[in-house]
Amino acid sequence: MSRPVVHFEIIGPDPASLRGYYGELFGWDFDTSAPVSPQVSEPGYGFVESGTIPGGVGGGAGYESHVVFYVGVPDVEAALAEAERLGGTRRLGPDRAPGRDLVVAQFTDPQGNLVGLAGPAVAQPAP
Repeated sequence: MSRPVVHFEIIGPDPASLRGYYGELFGWDFDTSAPVSPQVSEPGYGFVESGTIPGGVGGGAGYESHVVFYVGVPDVEAALAEAERLGGTRRLGPDRAPGRDLVVAQFTDPQGNLVGLAGPAVAQPAP
């Protein structure tokens, strides 16, 4: 079964400026009230409903500029392990989004392209 793209991010060292740029360019309105993992962005990450695929613009000092898309998967850790088995390199996570039933991760493919994974938090088995 094919997995859909479920989210995109634009990250850079000056996220407020990026939000201003993309807001003016595309008419996007950002919601900066929700928390996001500090591995992804400083507080103030701006979620946007751009139409079909939701996204976000964030970053801050010390965050490298990049654009990434997230593919929806049922088990983020399993998908990340498969990406590694096929020659990819784990870059982030899995990391649970603060206050949400959402887990995210990132990897680079064998040619260095950054790709994200997103899925539900998987319940851990009882000890």
